[in-house]
Amino acid sequence: MNARLKQAAFTLIELMVVVAIIGILSAIAYPSYIEYVQRARRADGQDAILRVQLAQEKWRANNASYGSLDDLDIPAGSSEGYFTLALSDPSATGYTLTATSTEQLAGACHTLTLTISTTGETRSPAGCW
Repeated sequence: MNARLKQAAFTLIELMVVVAIIGILSAIAYPSYIEYVQRARRADGQDAILRVQLAQEKWRANNASYGSLDDLDIPAGSSEGYFTLALSDPSATGYTLTATSTEQLAGACHTLTLTISTTGETRSPAGCW
């Protein structure tokens, strides 16, 4: 008896529908993933700035002026390595701290700046904090 076996397989149209669905999901998910990664890396820069700010306040409590990164014994990079730190004009009345991304981040958040002066603190760009 020569019975024909029924073959089960996907048609080309079914495969193309699956590929289209995967493409649509990828087009939606990838930008969200990139935004999430950039926010996480920006948080690394914010953390580095806040660590230096805390160390500066401790230093200033015991000295006549704010200190340099060397005085504070803080490395010139963030803990995850996504930002480099630069401290400008530490004086008795304030300082400017800049964290610059080691990678290109989208938008204006490539450089984060914190300025401490007698009038208070200024963080820029405002949308990145």
